[in-house]
Amino acid sequence: MTVREQTEQYEDMILSPLACHANEARRVRQEEPCPLRTEFQRDRDRILHCSAFRRLKRKTQVFLSPIGDHYRTRLTHTLEVAQIARTMARALRLNEDLTEAIALGHDLGHSPFGHAGERALDSICPYGYKHYVQSVRVVHYIEKNGKGLNLTQQVKNGFICHTNRIAATREGNLVRLADRIAYINHDIDDAIRGGIICEDDLPKSCTEVLGHSKSARITKMLTSVIEHGAEVPDMMPDIRKAHDELHAWLYANVYSNSAAKTEEPKAIELICRLYTYYRAHPEKMPEEYQAIVKRYALDRAVCDYIAGMSDDYAIRTYEYLFVPRSWDVR
Repeated sequence: MTVREQTEQYEDMILSPLACHANEARRVRQEEPCPLRTEFQRDRDRILHCSAFRRLKRKTQVFLSPIGDHYRTRLTHTLEVAQIARTMARALRLNEDLTEAIALGHDLGHSPFGHAGERALDSICPYGYKHYVQSVRVVHYIEKNGKGLNLTQQVKNGFICHTNRIAATREGNLVRLADRIAYINHDIDDAIRGGIICEDDLPKSCTEVLGHSKSARITKMLTSVIEHGAEVPDMMPDIRKAHDELHAWLYANVYSNSAAKTEEPKAIELICRLYTYYRAHPEKMPEEYQAIVKRYALDRAVCDYIAGMSDDYAIRTYEYLFVPRSWDVR
């Protein structure tokens, strides 16, 4: 037996009947099996090595261009989601490799400047723009110069369902919960670090149930998911109620009306001006995006190009195109 076959046999022995097994994986383009890795392990590795994953380190999570090294980026958020999701998958005897692959790739399609950039692209692109749909486009149509990563259907389904849909696998639904658990708690942590709120500002009805620290709240929430079971992954009712109340409080006090959001109108204007420019000058885009113009449509290519930019790259490009530079006569 190959190492992969041994792993698949081991999965059959230890995984829950509710888990998605590696031998159930399906790809659009069938490939020769790897002797060492299962199909979901291959997907995980392809995601880790792709260009879009590396760009996550310079994409906004919530706070736009914060000064300091300790605020989350889209990459550190992704790693925290993967850690939480794997912990829950292992406890529930679900497929940890599938869970990790979905978690690592779920935000590959996020635009620069976080949800502000997403709103800008959604408003200007005639096809609309949702980051979870774009994550599938990235791995299916854009990576490897348009060849795509040929990920399994189960992983791509987890991407597109991680925000507000029911996934085809329990592992996909587990990542949706891990995403919420991660961002609610690390956004509180970043907001406290930035002086926007303090721990005592959080609703007492939530903290008395969930805990008075980031670690306590994460532990309470993920333990609740494990207690609820793998049949329909969710939190226990009392934890779910406190979670939803805390989430609503964050939207009102951090995500919508805080000092950290004051620069977002500038980011939206920047995205829209870049979009208008490249729509008028598609020849200025890299060759792989000019190929998307020919293969699909101009607006599709412009949206794909801008969505893939990091915050820093978008700002530098804007400065190059629209900010006058000094004229050196020497």
